Amino acid sequence: MNDEPSSTANPVRDAPGGPAAPSPVLDVGHVAERHEALQRELGQVLIGQSETVRLAFLTLACSGHALLEGAPGLGKTLLVRTLAATLGTRFGRVQFTPDLMPSDVIGTTILDRSTQDVRFRAGPLFTDLLLADEINRAPAKTQAALLEAMQERSATVDGTSHPLGRYFTVFATQNPIEQEGTYPLPEAELDRFLFKIIVGYPSEQEERSLLALHHARREGTTVARVLDPEGLDRIRELVAQVIVGDEILAYTTALVRATRDDIHFSLGASPRAGLMLLQAAKGQAALSRRDFVLPEDIQELFRPALRHRILLDPASEVEGLTPDEALERVMRGVAVPR
Repeated sequence: MNDEPSSTANPVRDAPGGPAAPSPVLDVGHVAERHEALQRELGQVLIGQSETVRLAFLTLACSGHALLEGAPGLGKTLLVRTLAATLGTRFGRVQFTPDLMPSDVIGTTILDRSTQDVRFRAGPLFTDLLLADEINRAPAKTQAALLEAMQERSATVDGTSHPLGRYFTVFATQNPIEQEGTYPLPEAELDRFLFKIIVGYPSEQEERSLLALHHARREGTTVARVLDPEGLDRIRELVAQVIVGDEILAYTTALVRATRDDIHFSLGASPRAGLMLLQAAKGQAALSRRDFVLPEDIQELFRPALRHRILLDPASEVEGLTPDEALERVMRGVAVPR
């Protein structure tokens, strides 16, 4: 990896046991092109959700998971289902309810009466894109069924580990926590989500376009496949190679540590938060057709990557301070590298 980013000249590296050989510039433009194609396809059925689509794409490009929060009827389920269709990946859905058990999600071992053998019957967890719908309507013991899956991409049942595959991604939806019949998500689970994406209401013009779309009976519009799993592998490889300078590492470290010293937080961000923020910034740089990270990439994703990882001090909550406002204050207090 080069110390100095360059997008205009071919870097030269020494080949082991031989003379120096040219190496092509990182083709990050491919990442941006696939993102633009995805925006076009999803834009046929999702009106006014370009920011949500961007963060969902980054979630996949960075091998992460995403938490989608918003009121009912804003297209969160449609987003994930359509995303799976455009990628050609398997889609699974679990409707979280108060009586849902961990085995209903992961699966269980059963006795095959025909052979008298015990075998594992996989649950809906074993898919590529998993929609955990209304995840905060299930108690903590059921939510915890996702902990190993999100971190290790595997599930252990009766001492046997079952792999989920490298494309396994959780898109969890939740209602605002103040609504009736919901449970708060455990901090350990929240920390495994790359982003918390706030899905808001469309503008007046966007909502009018949405009504026109359905009035024209185009609700059955099909979307084209813009990427396959192998193509997603290539995107992940390109994102992983984006260059991060020492000054960006220092800046990210300073931002994350500042949340632990800020009086407005009772719980600051973990080291994992810094790792995920940096990975997401590499993806954002690729979307901007750059093979190196700038401070703006970190700033762009600081709130969606950390808003669910911190806890506000009770006094700050009483004053009406929101997590995003508190994180904005943190950013203003940390010097930006030049």
